[in-house]
Amino acid sequence: MKLTKNIFIILFLFVAFQTAEAQYITVDDNQSVEDLVQNVLINSSCANVSNITVSGWAFANGNSYGYFNRSSSTFPFQDGVIISNGRASSAVGPNTSLLSEGPTNWGGDIDLQQAINENNTVNATIIEFDFLPFANKISFDYIFSSEQYLSNPSSNQCNYSDGFAFLLKEVGSQDQYTNLAVVPGTAIPVKIPTVRGSGTICPPANEIYFDAFNGSEHPTNFNGQTKILKAQSLVTPGVLYHIKLVIADQGNNLYDSAIFLGGGSFSVETDLGQDRLFSTNNPLCENETLLLDANTPNAIGYKWYRNNILLNTETQSTYSVAEFGVYKVEVIFNPTCSSFGEIVIEYSANPIPNNTTLTQCDSDSDGLAIFNLSEANTTIIGSNLNTGPPKYFLSFAEAFTVQNTLTNIANFQNTIPNQVIYARLENTFGCFGISEVTLTTSTTSIVIPSISLCDEDEIADGITVINLSTEVSPIILANFSGSGLQVAYYASVADAQTQSNAVPNLYANPTPFSAQLFARVTDGLNCLGIIPITLQINVFEPDNFETEELSLCEDESYFIEVSPIYVSYLWNTGEITPRITITEIGTYSVTVTNSQGCKATKTFVITPSSIAIINSITIFDFVGSQNTVQINYSGLGDYQFSLDGNYFQDSPIFTNVEPGEYLVTVKDMNGCGSVSQLIYVLDYPRFFTPNGDGFNDIWEIKNLNQPNSKIYIFNRYGQFIKEIKANHQGWDGTLEGALLPATDYWFSLFLENGRNIKGHFSLKR
Repeated sequence: MKLTKNIFIILFLFVAFQTAEAQYITVDDNQSVEDLVQNVLINSSCANVSNITVSGWAFANGNSYGYFNRSSSTFPFQDGVIISNGRASSAVGPNTSLLSEGPTNWGGDIDLQQAINENNTVNATIIEFDFLPFANKISFDYIFSSEQYLSNPSSNQCNYSDGFAFLLKEVGSQDQYTNLAVVPGTAIPVKIPTVRGSGTICPPANEIYFDAFNGSEHPTNFNGQTKILKAQSLVTPGVLYHIKLVIADQGNNLYDSAIFLGGGSFSVETDLGQDRLFSTNNPLCENETLLLDANTPNAIGYKWYRNNILLNTETQSTYSVAEFGVYKVEVIFNPTCSSFGEIVIEYSANPIPNNTTLTQCDSDSDGLAIFNLSEANTTIIGSNLNTGPPKYFLSFAEAFTVQNTLTNIANFQNTIPNQVIYARLENTFGCFGISEVTLTTSTTSIVIPSISLCDEDEIADGITVINLSTEVSPIILANFSGSGLQVAYYASVADAQTQSNAVPNLYANPTPFSAQLFARVTDGLNCLGIIPITLQINVFEPDNFETEELSLCEDESYFIEVSPIYVSYLWNTGEITPRITITEIGTYSVTVTNSQGCKATKTFVITPSSIAIINSITIFDFVGSQNTVQINYSGLGDYQFSLDGNYFQDSPIFTNVEPGEYLVTVKDMNGCGSVSQLIYVLDYPRFFTPNGDGFNDIWEIKNLNQPNSKIYIFNRYGQFIKEIKANHQGWDGTLEGALLPATDYWFSLFLENGRNIKGHFSLKR
């Protein structure tokens, strides 16, 4: 977007004054509209123009229309007519000021609004005239320039656009005008949103017709413009037409625009039709002719040219083209008035389709079968380029005239043996060639025995996924010779004939233990045979083939084995016998094969094991029958534990252990041996009876085999009575030979590990 174009223009004019006239267009906005139309825009002796009018705005120093000349600038037109919704002379470059010059009381145009579907137009400049065409086509060249081509717009400015139109209709007609200022090949009016380049936040549109966003140094004072566009229409010679050239602001009077009409570009031509070019996908075909018709009322003569060379013998209104070239006609109306027409003709070669033979399998040897004609497409096309698939016909005549095209391509039934049908091959331009397709049949007597396969997936149910290409096709193809052979499989003969509903290559049999298929063998084009195939699915589930977990003792060997009844064995160690010896832990597997070729695999997981090591035994005793023994061990095996060598348990902790002597045993459950250790669980007597009867006469702690342990005994008053060492006899109930009374006594036991046990007991008489 141009912001205020400021004082920079003063500096620019000061520096560049001497070269300004060479860089910018010039505008004369004081010429009459008659001169502008008759002598600038049309400038032809064939022009028959009348009723010329103009409606615009007369500024204090010029009009909204005028004559322009590019001088020595780079503007595309040498000269022409400018029509603006501002002051025409303000269009002169450089592009350093913002043009918004029309007053608000300068009205718009209703015809323009209807033509481009806009409203609220203001500042309309209109040039109108009637003309009587001699030939059947008119055209003129123009450029649309506008301040609304903003190089840095805001998003709300993307849809603003001044409107303009070149309106045409027959004089006296009640029909609406036809707008000739449209995007080529469409009915879209040319304006800012419909012809715009990329590079701004506004979306581009029809960029090939946009010229540029302008900097300050430009021949005109506009922000951007289109390329040279052509307004054109067919007309009827001798019919009076009215043309209205109009431009206006839309919505408000800001951001002016202008139409530049190329000087002398308004021409009355003879239309010879659309160019026939490869680039427009409509060249003529080889051996095709095209009649060019230049017949025009009131014409007195015709001259025809090919590649600018006069065809001296061709003076009629028509000419038949039979070869490529640029053809031109001059239609002469009087000695000073002629119209011209031109057309470019290019020729495309016709495709040359290949003759071919298509062979189908014949199940009953009658020479009749169902053919998929599309299988011949590749051969028919051959090296031809830019073609679609061929079309098929029963006769050459139908192929030539494109009548009764065969539609049942995928399942065509021949009616006689060795029937010939016809293929029409067209290129993208509609040029064609015709070839023959001979339909022949073949039979085969090959019998394939039942094919035995194995169900080796996770579920042994007689249903499995079969890779037909690797497990079945080699067996079938072994019965054929030749290269490029292919096999496809079907559930029925009918499907195989029509090549319908082919089963997938990874095929799961639908019923357990067997399947019936039909194999179609081809050489890529022709069917060599349709062969019934029976698949037998075998289940192989050997006994005792579950994964087995075993242990290996340290420094020992072990053998693992499976039954010797199978055909072959293969261990993951490479060994091929039913039994192998192992000396290391790990995972071992063996795959066995039975007489049907089915395989099964058994896995042995070998883990380490060893005799245990008793690191220590923790005894929590002196609590009566609630004593606890905990065996602290290490080792690789799976162990059980015992205090008596008979009863074993999985836990190394024993509870509620009675005082006494025990042989702790730890054995390996994997057969690697056991280890034992003698222990004593201690406790003190709760009473004793020193009466000389030989029973319970001494108070002592049995099995106290700690030489450095000591026991101190006290009476109820804390008086020290007796010290007992571990290797001495206990207390007999006396003190210095005197019998002590029957009562409770206390003791304190000091063990070697620093443990101190206190308690009391009773002396009974």
